[in-house]
Amino acid sequence: MKRGLKLVIGAAVAAALLVTGGTWLYINVIRDDPPDRLALTDAAAPATGTPDPTATGSDDGDVAGTWAVTSGSQAGYRVGEILFGQNAVAVGRTEDVTGQIAIAGTTVTSGSFTVDMTTVASDESRRDGQFRGRIMDVATYPTSTFALTRPIELASVPADGVEVDVRATGRLTLRGTTRDITVDLTAQRSGGTLRILGTIPIVFDEWGIPNPSGGPAATEDEGELEFLLVFART
Repeated sequence: MKRGLKLVIGAAVAAALLVTGGTWLYINVIRDDPPDRLALTDAAAPATGTPDPTATGSDDGDVAGTWAVTSGSQAGYRVGEILFGQNAVAVGRTEDVTGQIAIAGTTVTSGSFTVDMTTVASDESRRDGQFRGRIMDVATYPTSTFALTRPIELASVPADGVEVDVRATGRLTLRGTTRDITVDLTAQRSGGTLRILGTIPIVFDEWGIPNPSGGPAATEDEGELEFLLVFART
C-alpha cells in the first residue's frame, strides 16, 4: 500500500511539473510576446480615401474645426493573467473606431469616440469567445463609447511633432454601464493629423464586467482600456 501510494503521489507530482513546465515553455518560448503598449508612433498616415488635411494649411497652427477619427486608430484591452502559476499578459484590439472632436481656437469644445467591441481580437480564439460572450456580451452591448462632458483648454496650439499632456473629463460606457471619469491623455499634432493616446484603468466590478478568470487562467480584478486615436480634419 505504501509503495502504491508513493507511486500515485509521484505520478501526481510529475504531472504537475509537466503541466507547469509545459506552460512556462509555451508562455516564454513558444507563444509570441504580447503587443507593446500603444504609442503615438504607431499611427500611420491616413489611407487613400480618408480625409487628409495636409492640403488645408493645418500645419500653420490653425486647428479650429471638426476632426474625424481616421485610419491608424486602435483601441482594446490589456489584462494581466496567471496560467498555472505563470504570469502572462492578455491583449485584444480592434481598428474599428469612430468619432470626432470639435476645436475652437485652443479649446476642444466637444469630442467622442466609439469602439466596435464585436471585432476586438487577441491571439487566442478561446479567449476571444469568452470576451465576446460571457465577459462583454457584445451581442447585447456591441459598442463602448467615451464622450467629453467638459471642454479641454490648451494654453496654445502645440508645434508640429510636440507631445502635450492634457486631462479629459467625460462619460465612459462599457457593457451598458456609464460612469463619469477623468483620463490623462497625450496629444500630438503631426503634419495633417491630430493624435491622442490614452489608458483608462478598469476595475471590472465597477462596470458590471464578470471577472475574466476561467479554466486554468486567472486574471486580476482590473485591466486597462488602451486607445490611440488619429484624427483628420473633415
